[in-house]
Parts: sequence; C-alpha cells; structure tokens
Amino acid sequence: MAIAKAERLMNLALCLLGTRRPLSKRELRGSIEAYLEAGSDDSFNRMFERDKDDLRELGLVIETVDNLDGETGYLARRDSNRLPAITLDAEEAAALGLAAKVWQQARLAGAASGALQKLRAAGMPEAEDSYEAQHSALEPRIPVHEAAFEPLMLACRDRRPVVFDYRKANAARPEPRHVEPWTLECWRGHWYLAGWDRDRGAERVFRLSRITGRVRSRAGSFTAPVPDVVTVRETVETWAGETATRSARIRLRTGCGYPLRSRAQSIRELGDGWDELEIPYGHGLDAWLVEFGPDVVVLEPADLRADVLDRLRAVAKG
Repeated sequence: MAIAKAERLMNLALCLLGTRRPLSKRELRGSIEAYLEAGSDDSFNRMFERDKDDLRELGLVIETVDNLDGETGYLARRDSNRLPAITLDAEEAAALGLAAKVWQQARLAGAASGALQKLRAAGMPEAEDSYEAQHSALEPRIPVHEAAFEPLMLACRDRRPVVFDYRKANAARPEPRHVEPWTLECWRGHWYLAGWDRDRGAERVFRLSRITGRVRSRAGSFTAPVPDVVTVRETVETWAGETATRSARIRLRTGCGYPLRSRAQSIRELGDGWDELEIPYGHGLDAWLVEFGPDVVVLEPADLRADVLDRLRAVAKG
C-alpha cells in the first residue's frame, strides 16, 4: 500500500512538473493509472486532494490557475521548484542549527530537523555547537499553540486564499473572513496574520488566538498585490499597537501590569494602591488594556476609554 501511494505521488509530481500549461483534474485523472482505477468521482477527488496536500508538505510548489471556462488547472513550474547549489560555511551552519532549535517545541520541529538532515547529506559542514556549550541554560523557543498556525503558514507559502471564522475582541460572535494571506509575524508572544481581506477590500491583521474553527483553503489566485516583507512587517506592528501616535493616561493598580510599566513615559504614585501612568497610544492599545481587566482604568483620551468599555461589555455578554 505504501509503495502504491509513493508511486502515485511520484506520477502526479512528474505530470505537474512536465506540463507547460495547467492540467485540470479531468486531464490528470486520465494520465495517472491509479486515478483511473478510482471507483467514483468522489473517491478520486478525495485521493487527489490528499495527494496534492502531501506533495505540498514535501515542498513541491503547486500553482492553481483558473482558465477561461472557469475550470481549475494545476502545474508545478520548474523554476519555482529548483534550488541553487547550497554552500555554507561553519558559521552559517551554526546559525541554521540554532534556528532549528527555536522550533523544537512547535509544529515545525519535524520540518526543521528534516531540513538540517538534508543539508548535512548535501555536504553542509558539521559545526561545533558553541551556543550549546556556552549557553546551555538558555534555550531559544518560539511558542506556537494555535491550530491555525500550520495551515496559514502553508497558505502563505503557496499563495492560497483561505477562509476562517474570526472573533474580534469587541464582538460576541465570530464572523467568516475571506483572506489572501501574506505572512505570519510574532509580536509580544502572540502570532498575527497579515493579509488582504477580500470582504473589506483592504489589508488587515488577524490575531491567531481569535481564529475559531478550521482554516479552509480556497482555489484561485490572489486578487491583490503582495507587499514586500518590510511593508507587511510594518503593517503588523501598526495594527498590533507597536506604532504610537499619541499618549494615553491610565490608572494602574500597584504591583500589577509590569508590561505597561516598562513602556510608561511617566509613573506617579496616587496612593490607596493605585498609580497613574502615561503610556504610548497606538492602534491596538484598547485590546491590550482589556487583558489587564480590573487592574486598569483609562482616564484619557475619551475615545480610548470608550473603546475599552465597549470591549469589556462585549466580553461580559459572552
């Protein structure tokens, strides 16, 4: 059974790599013997979708193209699936080894380990791990707990539109979002997706912890241009609250809210267990303040106070 599947995957990969134009499901079914033996259209469709996902997991870049008749075609361009010769010195090899350690507790652990094994088999030098010897008490980690991370990471890589249910911080119920994913960014311990929101016709940033249910992929290509990496990163920082445009004044319970205190421009003791802080105010600050619950009271500006109250009321309603 394993040999039959491996042969089927190889034949599908060869078909996609050997064509100069996109091939439809119908054409692929007529070209691969295992697909011809499928008992029904539903059985073939399930088999093909699994095989296509397996090839993408293995690193094959498969493009989907809609023709004039509205039929979806598939191909794997050779220039998108060809790697240049890889030459690494000892320091570069050590850097890759350190990067692989970062993902050891995430879903990318297997992929990172497999990539290192392939590079070593291709001649990458075995660098002495000076980091391990000198800093064994410190272990680099990027936590990834959200189930949406892996499908979104693959969708960003393959430039595939997605659909998911998203609950805003001030909303009682999630709503569907149709998104063209650009990139994932980690900021303050939370993962964010930056992309093009088709329903709103604008770029948006989504916090992965607020995505509910399953992330579903959709056929077709992107409708909006993808910005360069710097622009996307700036978008994530802006929507997550990194870029401050003015200041806000809050009351904070004594001994609480150390992340807020670390960013404060000034702190004044009020007595009775409260301090007054002036902190930078940018987009997303209202969502961050809500996380501190009853330990924070917004004094000004009025629009920030109103936004925080709206979010708290939404949480109270469930």
